[in-house]
Amino acid sequence: MKISVIGCGYLGAVHAAAMASLGHEVTGVDVDTAKVEALTSGRPPFFEPGLSELLVKAQERGKLEFTTDVSRAADATVHFVCVGTPQKPGEFAADVTYVDAAVESLHPHLTATSVVVGKSTVPVGTAERLAGVIADTGAAMMWNPEFLREGHAVEDTLHPNRLVYGVADGEPGQAAAATLDEVYASILVEDTPRMITDFATAELVKTAANSFLATKISFINAMAELCEASGADVTQLADAIGMDDRIGRKFLNAGLGFGGGCLPKDIRAFMARAGELGADQAVAFLKEIDSINMRRRVRMVDIARDALGGSFIGKKITILGAAFKPDSDDVRDSPALAVARLIATQGGLVTVTDPQAIDNAKKSFPELNYVADTAEAITGAEAVLLLTEWREYRDLDPAATAELVRGKVLVDGRNVLTPELWRAAGWTYRALGRP
Repeated sequence: MKISVIGCGYLGAVHAAAMASLGHEVTGVDVDTAKVEALTSGRPPFFEPGLSELLVKAQERGKLEFTTDVSRAADATVHFVCVGTPQKPGEFAADVTYVDAAVESLHPHLTATSVVVGKSTVPVGTAERLAGVIADTGAAMMWNPEFLREGHAVEDTLHPNRLVYGVADGEPGQAAAATLDEVYASILVEDTPRMITDFATAELVKTAANSFLATKISFINAMAELCEASGADVTQLADAIGMDDRIGRKFLNAGLGFGGGCLPKDIRAFMARAGELGADQAVAFLKEIDSINMRRRVRMVDIARDALGGSFIGKKITILGAAFKPDSDDVRDSPALAVARLIATQGGLVTVTDPQAIDNAKKSFPELNYVADTAEAITGAEAVLLLTEWREYRDLDPAATAELVRGKVLVDGRNVLTPELWRAAGWTYRALGRP
């Protein structure tokens, strides 16, 4: 099928490349010329494992092109809207300006056989409103939320754990669903669960899922606070309660908390929209979830300062990790960089290293010192803080690392190292929620 993808940021670029790899003819549209040029050359302007190879192969087969001219996508049957919905400055609410602009740009090119499929995470009620905007063209509106994990986005697009279609009532919705089934035919043949809902339910799926995951993460971090006060071990606690299959062990990893471009802004937008609907009490607990998450950053700074005798002033601190999670160069709302900046404001001489995210980190926090090589960054440090759990940091050898530093103080912000190994090598090991 002929498909367009409007918005070629993280979501859009991955979706465009994935749909082309399934055999569709895909036109990716974005207003950013530099981004279009980078994608055309097979160099995505962000790090995502496997994406560059997918882009190159799809374009070599003639299945994928990128452009700034939306009219070149006019003959597409299905138009995916994949633009960002950032948090409004000074507010919790999501900014749907880009979604509105994308649909407006498509409007002149829509016909009665067109299907517009929203994938962006939006406040509930957006799909219904946009369906009214395009009603005069006869085109169908759908909402098909994305469930991508950064670092696994290609796999999650090609082999999703579920597909959700939000459609209008009656025959128009059924016809639109049938069209999207054609797009996802090779995915559906793998027995991927598919659920058809109304617009509002489909819109709520992503924000509800993210809110639940955020709740699990903040719950175990709240337990970490109790463990610190009582001398208990939060990792053993998580293992024990995770054996209950009603709870499960996933997302019960205590540590520095969540960041990135989805969970923080999605739960805040969820609260804002619930307030607009008069249902703010239903999600009031999310305020505390957000608060617990932010407290972890301050607590990390407190633990590191205490391990150094009460002061950062004039001491070299090495931060392992700048991205909000491993296998990504995304530094949006990065807990690691938040901690780095707090330590710097308290007089610490901060050096940050990361396998992929240094360039993005420099743009956000140019005042920090950045070193690409891990060994060089660690050399001479009086304390090392592991704040993003990249594999290369998890695999560091305690004895070899000890030879590089001035002070053997390690603070494990992700609870991914084995304390006994580091202590045996002479390190002072500290972590959130552990004795």
